[in-house]
Amino acid sequence: MIEFLKQILARLYDIGGLLDWGGTLMVCVIVFVETGMFVGFFLPGDSLLVTAGVFAGAGKLHLAWLLSCVTLCAIAGDQLGYFIGRKAGPSLFRREDSRFFKKRHLTQAHEFYERYGGKTIILARFIPIIRTFCPPVAGAAGMKYSRYLVYDIVGGICWVWGMILLGFTIGKSDPHIDKHIHYVIAAVIVVSLLPAAYQGWKARGRKDSSPLNPAESAKD
Repeated sequence: MIEFLKQILARLYDIGGLLDWGGTLMVCVIVFVETGMFVGFFLPGDSLLVTAGVFAGAGKLHLAWLLSCVTLCAIAGDQLGYFIGRKAGPSLFRREDSRFFKKRHLTQAHEFYERYGGKTIILARFIPIIRTFCPPVAGAAGMKYSRYLVYDIVGGICWVWGMILLGFTIGKSDPHIDKHIHYVIAAVIVVSLLPAAYQGWKARGRKDSSPLNPAESAKD
């Protein structure tokens, strides 16, 4: 079983091969699963979209179909996540950890939501893991659906179009960049992790600057 999972993950992260094999349909499926199901947090969202854009720039994928279909799937996936959260509510936070579900990810998304409110729906699109768990958190928190939908449409368009058009520009500027796509993927992964690293740094700063507890104050 472990070896089978390793093989699946290896294939998922061979993004170039994945796109050669599944094209736009594969991008749609992966984006829907990443944004709509708890098991999707490990999927290559940002790097997949940028690479798909590079392939479109090189003429291997149709840009208009890619933008429209993937945007619809990103928004549809979030709707599923929202309604799962709306129905499951607090029971989500009592769910035990499993191979594909980690409660700490849900907690991180909840803290992010508490800090930024409705803007979270847009901001979370650009942060791995948070974008997977943000929709159910918004649903569990009882966010008004019409408000959620507006934020989600804006966030979905900004994320999908931003990532794909970035890749498309790169692909157009260098038609042979697909032969060195691993460098592009590595750069996207590093950049996509920066917001999470920044949030962790801020949280650590707040913790370090918090007042001493009474026992520590008594020592001074």
